[in-house]
Amino acid sequence: MIITYPHMGEAYIAIKAVLDDIGVESIVPAYTTKATMQLGSKLSPESICLPFKIMLGNYINAIKSGADTIIITGSCGPCRFGYYGPIQKQILEDAGYKDVEFIILDSPGEDFKKFISSIARITGGRFIAPIRALRAGYKVCCEIDKMNELVYYIRPRAINKSQVKAITHSFRSNIVNVKGSAQITELIRDTVNKLKAIELDTSFEPLKIGIIGEIYTIIEPFSNLETEEKLGELGIEVHRSMTVKDWADNTIVRPVTGRKPYTKEKRLSKPYLPALIGGHAQQCIAHAIQYAKHGYDGLVQIYPMTCMPEIVSRSILPQIEKDYNIPILSLIVDEQTGEAGYVTRLEAFVDYISGGREQAKAAIN
Repeated sequence: MIITYPHMGEAYIAIKAVLDDIGVESIVPAYTTKATMQLGSKLSPESICLPFKIMLGNYINAIKSGADTIIITGSCGPCRFGYYGPIQKQILEDAGYKDVEFIILDSPGEDFKKFISSIARITGGRFIAPIRALRAGYKVCCEIDKMNELVYYIRPRAINKSQVKAITHSFRSNIVNVKGSAQITELIRDTVNKLKAIELDTSFEPLKIGIIGEIYTIIEPFSNLETEEKLGELGIEVHRSMTVKDWADNTIVRPVTGRKPYTKEKRLSKPYLPALIGGHAQQCIAHAIQYAKHGYDGLVQIYPMTCMPEIVSRSILPQIEKDYNIPILSLIVDEQTGEAGYVTRLEAFVDYISGGREQAKAAIN
């Protein structure tokens, strides 16, 4: 068994750490490119959302490199993500990849026995070592979050922003070559030390923008055209509302320990969206409110075309914008999204909220 898995932000790092630690061979798919997206789009239904197409391209690249088993998480509710695994398996079979096995990891909160059974298929029936590995993988997620928080702080304040890009891109190049949670953690901490050595303009007070929306398109940098990096280089301190650690907390840790997931988010979003409609629509609304309460200057919502939960969120966000007096830009992404127009919209939004700050300062003076 040689396992692969789709790219979704930094998830591949934690998954690689876990599989390395339990001695299961795996292949990290090549980083997503336009060619990857086109490869998946060619075999996908035209109206299916962008994450489906990119993931399918990831799988085919990994299969060509020797992978024979695919791990993907499951989902519940109206979001189409719950259908990804079975549909992608059928598409791959129709395309000639008939011997590829799919292991769908549904949340333990949905069916704990099925979750354990799926883990057993991956580990060959072992449980003690995998439990240790899962804990180590969770710690890797925590380290990644700390590193990202540092990048968000440093990038807009760096005297030489190209240093940040060089260090973060070097990390992405090197992470696939290290093995196990210990080596991965060491590389993350080494990267953190390099970032801390960058000279900063400590007098600069950047605007702050929160990134909200559909989890895949805000976590996977290729799908959002490197929005975090682009905003940081425009002098913006960003913060991403969802991370792999948050997902692990609410999808695995909380259900296993008997706690309900996303309790705070459901409470905050209740006046605007009291029902679960799939995806992370309630979380999107709640995160918008949280960022507004914490004094952020603006929000960017990112979601794939045809994503029903985020279309609903977008229809509610103008009321959040009005109630909390915070500008919100909504960006839709698909395989046809052009970088020039996308960047122009980001730059115009930055100019807009920058003008709002200047007006506020003038009013105070």
